[in-house]
Amino acid sequence: MTHKGYWIAFNKVPGIGPARLAALLEVCGTAEAAWKASIQQLQAAHLDRRTLESLLQARRQIDPEKEWQRAQGAGIQVLTWADADYPESLRQIDGAPPVLYVRGELLPDDSLAVALVGTRRASAYGREVAHRLGAELARSRVTVVSGLALGIDAVAHKAALDAGGRTIAVLGSGVDQVYPLQHRQLAQAIAERGAVVSEYPLGTRPEANNFPPRNRIISGLSRAVVIVEAGLRSGALITASFAADQGREVFAVPGNILSPGSAGCNDLIRQGAAPLLATSDLLEFLNLTAWDAQQTARRLVPPDPLEERLLSYLSGEPAHIDELVRLSAMSAPQVSSLLAVMELKGMVRQATPLSYVKSY
Repeated sequence: MTHKGYWIAFNKVPGIGPARLAALLEVCGTAEAAWKASIQQLQAAHLDRRTLESLLQARRQIDPEKEWQRAQGAGIQVLTWADADYPESLRQIDGAPPVLYVRGELLPDDSLAVALVGTRRASAYGREVAHRLGAELARSRVTVVSGLALGIDAVAHKAALDAGGRTIAVLGSGVDQVYPLQHRQLAQAIAERGAVVSEYPLGTRPEANNFPPRNRIISGLSRAVVIVEAGLRSGALITASFAADQGREVFAVPGNILSPGSAGCNDLIRQGAAPLLATSDLLEFLNLTAWDAQQTARRLVPPDPLEERLLSYLSGEPAHIDELVRLSAMSAPQVSSLLAVMELKGMVRQATPLSYVKSY
């Protein structure tokens, strides 16, 4: 049996989220070893009594092999932290989902993605803006990410598909439990030309408390997040908050100051979000020419394990080259050479002279 069955099993244990699973992996090394761990090992991972009891009960009830067979039988791809093709932009966020269930396929080109989200009660103005943005981004080879909800989300997905582009839908339920039901056909079309993804196990119903956490995945998969239309209490503002925390650029489409449906967007602009007046604002931010050059560099220059090692010491906070030399135990010329290549590949960028941050 593949090791992924154990990842799926952990994903179904109440109380075992990203932080606790990371602690278990730190102690045990692999998901399989963690699933079979002794009481002493589980205690060494600092599981509290309630979580420990929950895990022990789950081990008696959940068969990892059957869980893996279920996913395979449903034609679902399962990506975990241990997989090289797990989306790198998502891997870097706080609370990255340990398991990602995928209907369809995530491609390397999906690293160039923009999230378009907004209210379920979209106005004619909001729908038109969402359609234009979705279509024009798709025609520019940018993947459109959204949440498959009524209103803005659905318009953005459909516009991307109609324009011949790719789109990703992130669900607040299992990928086999499409919500809302009237979007089952849309979900199928997305799976055929993009991906329907979720962190929730197969069979998970679309419960209200599932949706706010999934918004961190929408922003995590994207280079920028656009709030197309939103009131002051719209769930789309949660996505904007996650995006800001993750270091993503947040754009908001200005709306009628007399319309409650645009109050959320207008307030975001007042707080410092970039006003989006045209798709060209997004394309300028994405710098497609530079992105093409980075993809060419990645194809021409083979991956170097030392790049990943150096990358592990970088984050969104600037790190001085001297600090990287100390942490990596590599020579200064070696670190400088690696950083130069990594910058060409778009893996890092220079924040200040001699200081670097990880690119997302």
